[in-house]
Amino acid sequence: MGIGGYIFYFILLLIIPLWAQFKLKRTYAKYSKIRSTSGHTGAQVARIILDANGLHDVKVTESRGMLSDHYNPLTKVVALSSHNYHDASVAGTAVAAHEVGHAIQDAEAYAFLRLRHRLVPIVNVSSNMSWIFIMIGFFSAWSGALLIGIILLAAGVVFQLVTLPVEFNASSRAMDQLLSHNIIRNEEERDAKKVLSAAAMTYVAATAVAVLELARLILIYTGMQRS
Repeated sequence: MGIGGYIFYFILLLIIPLWAQFKLKRTYAKYSKIRSTSGHTGAQVARIILDANGLHDVKVTESRGMLSDHYNPLTKVVALSSHNYHDASVAGTAVAAHEVGHAIQDAEAYAFLRLRHRLVPIVNVSSNMSWIFIMIGFFSAWSGALLIGIILLAAGVVFQLVTLPVEFNASSRAMDQLLSHNIIRNEEERDAKKVLSAAAMTYVAATAVAVLELARLILIYTGMQRS
């Protein structure tokens, strides 16, 4: 790959996640201003769905930071960012339902969610160590170090790939719950899906970048072996 090719590659790596984040923020900003017909806040939506599924032990709390919404399987807590927690918007409704979708996955021992949790401690170590070996491999032309770095980096790629079905499944569960409990009306279904799709694209973008970078390093390693 020539210099022009490398420049294009790195620009591509930069543009993909930036585009996904831009799309998410724009979509969220639009639908966070549209009030849901149910009038339920995100916190109320989460509580309704949790209770309907028998998850009375799962708490709903407020978290700081924009789009800081998440579900913690260790503490059994659905945390919603302030806007989503307090306001009754289409975006907040969709996000709250999505995070509860993770809680339902947890309760049902959803296989991909369990696998992702098991990978977390491995990835926390491998992601930090991988680039140390990769840099050693680059600067010393030692293919063995580069290979170790690639293997460690691959763990992070596997984590990203496993995350995709977890997120898409949570969104699917969210829509089913919102409709079955009459939290959204038919005309809101399309808007809620747009919010969830935009959020999902951030995971797709992260996975694409991780796969591309792993593929590039494998090609470099293959070239070192040939030489």
